[in-house]
Amino acid sequence: MKKIILDVDTGIDDSLAIAYAVHSPELDILGVTTCFGNVSVEEATRNTLVVLEQLDSGAPVIPGAGKPLFRGPTKGSTVEVHGEDGLGGAFKTEAARQAEREHAARFMSEQVRKYPHQVTIITVGPLTNLALAIMQDPGIVGLVHNVIAMAGAVTVPGNVTPHAEANIFADPEAAEYVFRSGIPMTLVGLDVTMQTLLPLTEVQGWHGRGTPLGGFLADMTEFYIGAYQQMYPGIEGCALHDPLAVGVAIDPSFVKTVPMHVQVDVEGILSYARTVGDLRSKPNAGPNMNVCIGVEAERFRSHFLSRVLGDEKQR
Repeated sequence: MKKIILDVDTGIDDSLAIAYAVHSPELDILGVTTCFGNVSVEEATRNTLVVLEQLDSGAPVIPGAGKPLFRGPTKGSTVEVHGEDGLGGAFKTEAARQAEREHAARFMSEQVRKYPHQVTIITVGPLTNLALAIMQDPGIVGLVHNVIAMAGAVTVPGNVTPHAEANIFADPEAAEYVFRSGIPMTLVGLDVTMQTLLPLTEVQGWHGRGTPLGGFLADMTEFYIGAYQQMYPGIEGCALHDPLAVGVAIDPSFVKTVPMHVQVDVEGILSYARTVGDLRSKPNAGPNMNVCIGVEAERFRSHFLSRVLGDEKQR
């Protein structure tokens, strides 16, 4: 089993990613760390506990950063995408258990040192917790097996601005710090995630399973698809952004990657938070990550659908 830490800002696609990870026997979830992003860190922690309770999972939940590294507290306008509660209205009651008292950055460092060269960190929100972990303990850079980050848009437009993707835009300085650290990384950006459409018809079928989990995930995902239909008229589904990062941890062959030097624009105005890949035939610097540029979308989607509700949990 692959040891993972899943770093989330739990909105709707984070919830789907958590369910996918919990139901994948290839993955050993050491903990789920939370961050601001889609919602506040307090809401992300609450939502994560609620989702794990629905999944009957006791994975520890460790709160982390509540604001960007070098800027004041911020909360993007994500209500129309994730709902007032971050779960598309699916939140009803608090989870029975509480989060750990430790900070996410310290937890990451401790786990990486406990299991050197074995831990994969999957980040599906801002990279703030990981940046803090590296700042506090730079030695973990050489001890992490890999970082799989759902972040960026290297060869395609952004989704917050014409150039910037949401997780990078939430804390560009943290992303740039991580990119420069030398930590091994696979970037799963909009270049591939926008190709992973989850059809509305599939989600509607989850209601027919007659299970609390099916109804819970269907309710929130239908809200998410409704938001997509407003943003992309004519679309009949939603992109599986965060679940694809989990999918890459399970089976890297879902994607095609190329080594590339990527940095984040933290100084520009129109291009602020852009992930800039050096696409020249002779780059000035060597690659600092592998960038996903292709995805076997249908094979990945089929695998995700076979796992998300726990259908193949015991296989």
